[in-house]
Formats: sequence, C-alpha cells, structure tokens
Amino acid sequence: MAQEKKKSTLWNFFDNFEGDKVVWMITLLLMLISIVAIFSSTSQLAISQNTSRMAIVTEQIKISLLGLIIIIVCYNIRSIGFFRMVSQFGYFLSMFLLLILATHKSVGPIKPVFINQAWRIVQIGGFQVHVFEVVKVAMVMYLSWAVNAYRNDKFTLANLLGAKNPFWRKDIVKKITYIYLPIFSVCVGIMVGSLSSTIFIGGIMFVTILIGGIGIRELILPGIAAVAILAACIGINAASNKPSDEKPFPHLESAIKRVTSGGGENEMEILKTAPRSSQEFQDALDKLKQPISAKIAIHEGGLLGKGPGKSTQRYVVPIMFEDYMFSFIVEEYGLLGGLFVIILYISLLARGSIIVRNCDNHFAKTAVAGLVLLITGQAMMHIMINCDLGPLTGQTLPLVSHGNSSFLMFSLAFGIILSISKMARRKIAREAEKATPLVEHAENDEVGSRLDDLEMMESEIPIENNE
Repeated sequence: MAQEKKKSTLWNFFDNFEGDKVVWMITLLLMLISIVAIFSSTSQLAISQNTSRMAIVTEQIKISLLGLIIIIVCYNIRSIGFFRMVSQFGYFLSMFLLLILATHKSVGPIKPVFINQAWRIVQIGGFQVHVFEVVKVAMVMYLSWAVNAYRNDKFTLANLLGAKNPFWRKDIVKKITYIYLPIFSVCVGIMVGSLSSTIFIGGIMFVTILIGGIGIRELILPGIAAVAILAACIGINAASNKPSDEKPFPHLESAIKRVTSGGGENEMEILKTAPRSSQEFQDALDKLKQPISAKIAIHEGGLLGKGPGKSTQRYVVPIMFEDYMFSFIVEEYGLLGGLFVIILYISLLARGSIIVRNCDNHFAKTAVAGLVLLITGQAMMHIMINCDLGPLTGQTLPLVSHGNSSFLMFSLAFGIILSISKMARRKIAREAEKATPLVEHAENDEVGSRLDDLEMMESEIPIENNE
C-alpha cells in the first residue's frame, strides 16, 4: 500500500500541472537546445569579449533560469482579467521606448544605446534591452485587449467622451483611435531602426486584429494607408540633405536596395572602393560572408551532422549564435536535428490552435493566437533566411538564439500561453475522452467482424452424420 501511494504521489506531481503539457515540453526542450547550442557556437563571441565559452554558457543558464521563473510566475496567475488589464499599457510602453530611441535622449535610468550602426537598444542599469523584442509581445497583448474591448464596446475613455460628444461614439473613430493609430505609430517608430522589423511586426499586428474579429474588407483601407505611410517615409528621407546615417530613417534606403537588388551589390561596391583596413570594408565583408557561410554550414551538416562541438563555420560567421543559429544546428546535428527543431515550432502552432479553439474568452483566444503566430512566424522566418530564401532581417530563433532580452520576452510569451491554456485544459480533456471511444469502437468492430466471419465459416462446414 505504501509503495502504491508513493507511485500515486509521483504521478500526481506531473499530473497536477494545469497548463498544456505539450507546450511545457516544447518550452523546456527549446531551452535545453539553447544551452547546448550556445555552448558550442559562441567561439567568436568568447574571443571578442576575452572570456571563455563556459562563462557564456553559465550566463545562458542563468538567463534560462530567469526565463523559467518568468514562465512559472505567469503560469500561476489565475485571472485572465489581470492579463487583460496589464495589456492596456502595452502600447504606451512600446511608444515610450521607441521615442527614447528616436530622440536619442535618456529618461531617468533608461538610456538609448547606439550598437551596430542602429538605435535599437536601451540600457536600464547594467542590463541592455532590445526594444523591438519588447514591442513584439507588448503590442500583441495590447491589440488583443483593443479588439476585445471594441467587440464588447468597453473603451472607457471613449464612452465617457461620447457622453458629451457623439463624435466619440462612432465605431470608426474608436477603431482608428484604439487600433489603427497605435499600429501605424509603432511601425513608424520601429522604422527608424529597421525596415525588416517594421514589416514583420506590422504583419503580426495586422494578423492579430484579423484573428480578433476585424474583417478582411475592413483592413483594405488601413493596408492602403500603410503603403502611403511607407511612401511618405521614403519621401522624407529623399528630401533630407543629411548623410544617410543622420536621416530620419537611416536604414530605410539600404533595406530597400537590399530587397530590390537581391542583396550584396552595395557590399560589393564597398569592397571594391574602401581600404582593406577600414571598418567599413570589414563590415561589408562580414555581411557578404555570413549568408554564404550559413549555406555552407547547412550543406556540410548533411543528414546526421558533424557532431557536437565540430562546427567550422562558427569561426567564420561572427553572429552564428544569433541570426544563424539554425544553420549551426544543422551543421552539428544534421538535417535530423534541424527537422526536430522545426517540428517543435510546428507542434506549438498545432497545440496553440487547440488551445484557441477551446478557450471561452475572446481576449484569451486572440492573445494565444497572436503570441503563437509571433513565435512560429519568427522561427520560420529565421529558418528561411538561414536557407537563403530571403534577405537578412536579424530575427533570432525564439528561445534558442543568444540574446537576453529576446529570450526573456519569449519566455513571457510562453508563460502567458501556458497560463491561458489552463482555462482550456478541461475542454481539451473532454475532447480527448470523446476521441478515445472512436478507437475502441473501431477495435470492437474489427473483433466483431472476425467473429462473424468465423461463425459463417463454421456454418458452411458440413457436419458428418455419425448415426
């Protein structure tokens, strides 16, 4: 009896997890892959920082533990209302950080940092935060709240103003104020630092409101407005007499050239004209050799890979552990290792659709769908770029690539998904119970059919008369 109780207690330890167990497994596996891959892929980072790979992997373990703590904290939040309330401030947080980058001015302990010829980082104390990573998650949550509030007519401020002025009671005014204006203003803010991030994050935001209930026809005019805003930004850049790096949108022209020319032409021109000892020459050389080396890594990986710690392209690609993590995984663990990573993200997408289908709360449905599409969409974009199916965008592999703020924000996203999945768990369990008898019924039918065949065979055998 004591042994049976012990087994029951051990089983209950795992069974008492209320969140979706498949998502839990995907999360933990991605974290483990991250620790192993970063230990092997950060040779260049260790050399540049005059440190050891063990120190870097120790840092990654600490970040992974911090990310796990964030997930557990979110998982233990039992009120969807809490997420809905906090999500209202996602837009204000996003714009606050983007304005700091755009103005290049510090606000208290928050200071903008110029890294890799771009304003994308703010420093808070001794910790650097990649603003775009925060904006991705914050805006998905904000728009989940906004479309839910529009659906239920719960815009408190607009309704208060509408009591005095009928202008604020119009649906179109509420949509523009709470949905479209936040999307466009955030996109313009991101465009200061990166056009590719603007397109990706803007696309995720539009998909989120589409999932939330905004019709496709309603998005035609906002889509036209988005194109007009992009054209206006290009015109503002063209009208500016300042050098390229001092224009209002310094990365816009180079990004358009990279897309229209197929990439590489600008870098080739620099290699021909710039002195070999200049930083400009080295930057252009790095940009050219990175995608080529990534393809070499995938080719040399083959089916089974070179084995852990045997990558050679990690010494060639300076940011293998960030933008080219998938190429590194294929080089060391082969096509099978790469397929395993892809399966994890596709499984997350499939599991997310089940959670969404079994959620009773509209805000929860939109939030889970938006976050799952954000994670899987970025993963697929990262993989496509590593396979040379698109221009470099700087998108990391979620919960795998090196990057503290990116890792922690995706941990937050996974924590929210797991927390919301608790409310759908009972419905999923009921669906699974309904599905089980179908197998049993098929087995019973098969057994019954065989018994019927046997009975027919026996009836056809002539019985000898012993009399």
